Amino acid sequence: MTAPTPAAGGAAVDALLDPAFLDGIEELSMAQVRAVRHQAEQEEVNLSYTRRLLQGRLDIVRRELQRRAEHDGRSLVDLLPEILSEKGRGPAHGLGRHQTVQPTAPEHMEHWVNSLAPDVDLSDVPALPDDKLESAARALGAGERSLSERRRGVQQVMDAVAGELARRYRDGLADVAQLLADESRHR
Repeated sequence: MTAPTPAAGGAAVDALLDPAFLDGIEELSMAQVRAVRHQAEQEEVNLSYTRRLLQGRLDIVRRELQRRAEHDGRSLVDLLPEILSEKGRGPAHGLGRHQTVQPTAPEHMEHWVNSLAPDVDLSDVPALPDDKLESAARALGAGERSLSERRRGVQQVMDAVAGELARRYRDGLADVAQLLADESRHR
């Protein structure tokens, strides 16, 4: 029996999702609040990247199951442009945030996605029996739901931190000129 897969994002996301994480944010310095914001942004980018990896695999597995059920004579390779173009997935649900960071350690994220269905080799999806494909679809779907829930939680932390920053500027507790000067020094 395989060990359970740890939650998406691991301990770093667990820390952000701890209800006590934002306790006392009002007393932090601007630099500390910005560091908290950067930490949350990094984890959100990591989760978003992981989710895209997972969704790609899930779309391929689901399309192969559909192809078999409909006795579609086309090969999975022939269907890849359709699968990867996100037809039928509907509109994106991203929040349109400007990303200032890149995913860290993509190999760890890929490993996490692969660990969701460890007994199923997705390198040759058409060769897999139906039961393995269905098992992979269930595992990947459950992983996607869990990951999405954690990502929404991180986005709520980001919103709370942004709200604290906005409050400080609105209430005159922070200076935009100082922010611009600080940013120009860090470039």
